[in-house]
Amino acid sequence: MTLLSLGHACVDVYQGAVAALVPFFVSERAYTYAAASGVMLAASLLSSVVQPLFGALTDRWAMPWLLPSSTLVCGTGVAFAGVGDSYALTLAAVAVSGIGVAAYHPEAARVARKAARGSHTAMGWFSLGGNLGFAAAPLMVSAVVATGGLRASPLLVVPALAGVALCVAALRGIDVAATATAADSPAGQAPGRDDWVSFLKLSGAIVCRSVVFVGLSAFIPLYVRQRTGGGEFAGTAALFVLYLGGAVGTVAGGRLATRHGRIPVVQWSYASAVLAVAGVVFVPGPLFYVFVALTSAGLYVPFSLHVTLGQDYLPRRVGTAGGITLGLAVSIGGIAGPVIGAVADATSLQTALAPLIVLPAVGWILLRTLNEPELLDAATGRPSATTQAKDSKP
Repeated sequence: MTLLSLGHACVDVYQGAVAALVPFFVSERAYTYAAASGVMLAASLLSSVVQPLFGALTDRWAMPWLLPSSTLVCGTGVAFAGVGDSYALTLAAVAVSGIGVAAYHPEAARVARKAARGSHTAMGWFSLGGNLGFAAAPLMVSAVVATGGLRASPLLVVPALAGVALCVAALRGIDVAATATAADSPAGQAPGRDDWVSFLKLSGAIVCRSVVFVGLSAFIPLYVRQRTGGGEFAGTAALFVLYLGGAVGTVAGGRLATRHGRIPVVQWSYASAVLAVAGVVFVPGPLFYVFVALTSAGLYVPFSLHVTLGQDYLPRRVGTAGGITLGLAVSIGGIAGPVIGAVADATSLQTALAPLIVLPAVGWILLRTLNEPELLDAATGRPSATTQAKDSKP
């Protein structure tokens, strides 16, 4: 799990790197808000389209080779994003990186679930790796691009090379030959029925979270300058806080779920995010960073729980569930980026970000009717004692 988590960090560096590059595209190439958000859209659009395909494929065939190869694709795309001045080539480069992200996550989620043996805490550590990669991205991009300009972006391929080595080492220690089976479920439990209704509600909530997260990721480095009067470093610091808070939130999410249950923790997180996002949009001065941290916690505490809940709602389609909850529903938020950018160009950035306050509330409403997934006992084929105990709680 340690090697898988570190490999996940190397991949998600490139999801965070695209957002971290946006301020440099604005300053060096004079991109408008709409053009800058188009870069975010390019990174997520193809990823969103092809991610379910990769999930379906990993449900039928084990494809562990996707982990190192897709890691390399992620890094190569971002490495060439700053080369040349062509907007079209920039979009193509980040789109290639997005395809790498799409190919990585479904198979990585399946392999990690097998290695974790159904443990929420272990999956939390796997998700933590990705969040640490997100957190490191602004610092890495700032160190490279602020020094050498966008043309130094080929240096950003280095984490991908490290990630390839980590993925290969991790796969040598795990039996990944089988596709999703009872072994991917918690010990003593067999795959149950696919609950598509609950899974779609969960996915809808994740999409709401995604729009908030991607919107803030794209524009918070620019918005913080208006709220605090800081320069480029202030933007990097705000993005770092947004991502680093996720590292703490992810670990806390696994522990809180073990104690209180996944559904209550996810519901509380979405409810708290409403006030936190409102603070980001409307509170000026140094307190801005406090609300960024609180928003990060509200968005990230349920992050790993989304994955395990989705896999338990679709126990016969673990790859598909992982691809959607860990990838598609997360990256699809980038589609809303150009809308936010266009509104910001026409009015103000604050006006464009204000609707993000409502989305966690919509997610909370979708989650209100969810129950813990029903897991079946491997010996009897009936609901397990764990499931019955959870269902008996108020």
